Amino acid sequence: MSRIKKMPCDKTIDSSLCLLMEGYPFIQNRCRKYETDIFQTRLFCKKAICFTGEEAAKIFYNESLFKRKGAAPKRVQKTLFGQQGVQGLDGKMHQNRKQMFLSIMTPENLKTLIHYTRFQWEYNSIRWNNGNIVLFDEVQILLCQVACRWAGVPLEYYEIEQRAFDLGKMVDGFGAVGPRYWQGCSARKRSEKWISDIIIQIRTGKIKPKKNSAAYIIAWHRNQNSKLLNPQVAAVELLNIIRPIVAIATYITFGALAMLKHPECRKKLQLRNPDYNEMFVQEVRRLYPFTPFVGALVKKDFLWNEYLFQKGTLVLLDIYGMNHDSRIWLNPYEFNPERFSDWEDNPYLFMPQGGGNMEGHRCAGEMVTIEVMKASLDFIANHLSYKVPAQNLKYRLCRIPTLPKSRFIISHVKRKVD
Repeated sequence: MSRIKKMPCDKTIDSSLCLLMEGYPFIQNRCRKYETDIFQTRLFCKKAICFTGEEAAKIFYNESLFKRKGAAPKRVQKTLFGQQGVQGLDGKMHQNRKQMFLSIMTPENLKTLIHYTRFQWEYNSIRWNNGNIVLFDEVQILLCQVACRWAGVPLEYYEIEQRAFDLGKMVDGFGAVGPRYWQGCSARKRSEKWISDIIIQIRTGKIKPKKNSAAYIIAWHRNQNSKLLNPQVAAVELLNIIRPIVAIATYITFGALAMLKHPECRKKLQLRNPDYNEMFVQEVRRLYPFTPFVGALVKKDFLWNEYLFQKGTLVLLDIYGMNHDSRIWLNPYEFNPERFSDWEDNPYLFMPQGGGNMEGHRCAGEMVTIEVMKASLDFIANHLSYKVPAQNLKYRLCRIPTLPKSRFIISHVKRKVD
C-alpha cells in the first residue's frame, strides 16, 4: 500500500483575506514560507490545494484526474467567463466546444486579424495627433473595434466606448470585491443581452456575417447532440472571442511601460527584427502579471508524490509563481527578452494564460494574443512619437488584475510617417 505523506498546511483558519490582500504572489509566498511546492489551505470556507512547478502542471492538465466544471467560482462566471462557457466544460462537451474555437483560429483568419489591428492603429492614431491620451483606455477602445470587426459583430460608432468599457469591466471585476465586482456583473449582463440579440438576428437572417467569422461559426455551431447552442450560451462564447482581445490592452500597456523602462529594447524593436519582436512580446507576457492562477476540481481520489488528492477538492496551479520562479528563469524579475532566444517551447513551464496542450484546456486564443501584441507594440515603437509626463506608473500585485496606476498617460502624440 502506498505511503501517504502529510501535506504542508497553511496555518490560518481560512486564507481568503490573505489572498485578497496579497494577490498574485499568494501561492508563491506560502511555497517559500513552507519550503514546498504544494500546500493545503482553506479559501472561502472550502478546502483547497495549491501547487506549482512543471510536474504539478503536467498532473493538473490530466483530464482523467481533474475536471473544470464547477471549479470557477460563481463570482468569476458572473464577470469574466460567463456561465456554461468552454472554460467550465469537460469531456465530449469540452472537445466539441474547443473545436469550434479552433475552427475560428485559422491562419487566414489570424492574417485578417493582424491586418485589422494594424489598420485600426493607423486610423485611431490620427485622432490622437498632438493630444494627450490615456493609453490603456484608448487601446481598449481600439481593440474593441478590432475584435468586433474581426468577429463579424456590428458596432455602431455611438456605442464603441460603452461596449469597450463593459468588456473591460468584465475583466477588471473578476478578482475584486465591492464596486469593481458589481460593475463587472452589470457589464456582463449588458454585454450578454447585446450579443444574444445579435445571435438571434444572425439566425433570422437580419445580420449576415462572413461564413468564416466567429459570429457566424458560433451562431450556427451544433453541440455534441447536433443542436444549436442556446442563444445565451452562444453569446457567452462569442464574448469569449471578443472580451479576451480587448483584455490584451493590459499587456500592450505593460509593453509600453517596458519600452519606457528599457529604451534599449525599444531601439531593438525599431530594427524590425520579427524574432526580437516575438521575444519582446513573450517577455512582457512572462514578467508582467495577468493570470494569477488557474483552478480545477479533483475528479477522483488519487495519490501524487505520496500526497492524497480527494475527489471534489479545489486545486489551484500557480501561474504567476511559475513565471517568476528562479528555478525556471534566470533572474526572473529582470526584463530580458533574449531569454527566449533559445527557449524550447514547453506547455508546462511557460503558461501566462494557462498551460497544457492545445487539444486540452490551453487557451485557444493564445496565438491571437501574441499576434495582436506583436502588431500593436511594433506600431508603438515604429509609428508613434510621444512623451511620457510624470505620473504614477507603479502597479500593485495585491490588485487582480493589475495595471499601472495612471493607466499610462502619453502626451504630444504624433503619427510617424514612413
